[in-house]
Amino acid sequence: MANQSILIVDDEKNIRLTLSQALELLGLPIKTAVNGEEALSKLKTEEYGLLLLDLKMPGMDGMEVLQRVREKWPKVRVIILTAHGTIEWAVEAMKLGAVDFIQKPFSPAEIREVVAQVLEREKLDEENATDYRMLIQISKRHITDGHFDRAREAVRKAIALDPGHPEAYNLLGVLIEIDGDYPEAQKFYRAAIDIEPTYRPAHANLERTTSWRTKFGKPDLGPNEKT
Repeated sequence: MANQSILIVDDEKNIRLTLSQALELLGLPIKTAVNGEEALSKLKTEEYGLLLLDLKMPGMDGMEVLQRVREKWPKVRVIILTAHGTIEWAVEAMKLGAVDFIQKPFSPAEIREVVAQVLEREKLDEENATDYRMLIQISKRHITDGHFDRAREAVRKAIALDPGHPEAYNLLGVLIEIDGDYPEAQKFYRAAIDIEPTYRPAHANLERTTSWRTKFGKPDLGPNEKT
């Protein structure tokens, strides 16, 4: 990602100020927008490498902004900000290339860490990746680019290299869910919980997919799931 300018999109003035101040230490150009409409207007006139995008805003919400960004500016990276539950939106957002979520309230250090990770993962060399964390970041880069098969391959390599982390199993579960194989995805959510019983993302994903199937019947079937 050559362009490292950041656009912060949030309807809360205090959040925009907090984020701007937190990210000043990174020494990158920072602009703000108060809603989705202003964000899209600024994207038309200026180049940005990264959006910090509030999920819930009046008018055009973050998911609609994300959809339009993916259609017109596919190289822009997006970090989702939300004070609301993100799990129910995680799969849909990931389909649109948003794999990084930060939940309010957050600390300045947390924001800087996630932004730095997103910027640094663009420089990673996949051919020479032999580290678990590096492979997870490469997988997330592939998700951002819409290369889900390559993302699954990278996260499977991460699991093979170091099978003791719940994050990788949960991420693979979401990637398999995107492919439509819900029972297989649930196996990986359960595997994440087996490794770390308190790992909340896997619990939420398992509960969400189980309740959907119980309440509404099977979701739209993917290519790997039979009726």
